[in-house]
Amino acid sequence: MIKGVFAWDGEHWLFDPEDRFGFRATWKVNRVLAKADSDFQEVAVIETEGFGKALVLDGVVQTTEKDGFIYNEMITHIPLAAHPKPADVCIIGGGDGGAAREALKYPVQSVDMVEIDPKVVEFSRRYLPEVAGDGEPDPRLRFVYEDGTRFVKKRAQAYDVIVVDSSDPVGPAAVLFEKPFYQDAKQVLKEGGILVCQSESPIFHPDVLKRVHHTLGELFPVVRTYLAAIPTYPGGVWSFTLASLGPDPLQSDGHRLVMNENRYVNRDIWESCFRLPQYVKELLD
Repeated sequence: MIKGVFAWDGEHWLFDPEDRFGFRATWKVNRVLAKADSDFQEVAVIETEGFGKALVLDGVVQTTEKDGFIYNEMITHIPLAAHPKPADVCIIGGGDGGAAREALKYPVQSVDMVEIDPKVVEFSRRYLPEVAGDGEPDPRLRFVYEDGTRFVKKRAQAYDVIVVDSSDPVGPAAVLFEKPFYQDAKQVLKEGGILVCQSESPIFHPDVLKRVHHTLGELFPVVRTYLAAIPTYPGGVWSFTLASLGPDPLQSDGHRLVMNENRYVNRDIWESCFRLPQYVKELLD
C-alpha cells in the first residue's frame, strides 16, 4: 500500500497528511494501479471511488481524472491568452502533463516542461492519459529532467510565458515560492513576458498567497491574482497569481482564448476569475 492509506471498516482510505484547522480530506481507494519510490519521493497512481484515477506524491493527491482539467486549464489558458503572441513556453513542474497538454492548444513554437522527477512523467503518461494525453508527444514538447531552480539560472530572455506548476511549498518545492527563484525566472522572460504560479488556498494558506502576491509585486509592474473552484484541493477554492512585464489581463477581453475542447475556461470565466471576494482583496492589500 502507499503512504497515507489506511484500512477502515473493511475499506481503504487515503488520508491527507496535513491537518488544516481540524479539517483533513480523505479519499476512498478502490485500488493502487502503480507505486514506485523515485530518487525524490513516493510516486503512485490510485483509483478512487469518486474522482477516478489520481496521481499521488508522498501520500498527497496532485491531480485527478475527475477535475484535473480545471487546474490545468486555469494555470495555462489565462497567461497564454493574456500574452499577445506567445511563442516559447516553459513549464516548471507539471510532470502529470496536463498543463503542457493545454499549452499546446495554442500556436506556440515550443513548450519546455522542466520536471525534476522522471517517474512522475512516466506514470502519468502510462496510467493517466486522461490528464497527460495519449499517443506520441507533440513534437513541440521537450522534456527536461532537471531542478527548476537550476534550470532558470542558466537561461536569459528565453520564454514568453513561464508556468510554475509546483506542488505545495514543502520539501523540494518550497524554493519555488521564494523571491530568489522569482528573480531568476524574471530574467528568463522575454520583453513583455508573463509568469504564472499556483499560489495555494486563500482559506487554508492565506500567508502563502499574500507572500507570493507581494513578492511578485516587488519584481513585476503588473500582478493579478485569480481564482478557480477545484474540488480536489483543500477548501475547493484555489488561487493563481500572474505577474507580467507588459500585458495586463484586466485590459483584455479574453478574445485570444483557445476554445479547443475546453471543459472549464471560457470568456465568462476569463471575465469573472479576476473578480475577487472581499476577504481575498483585504488579504492582498
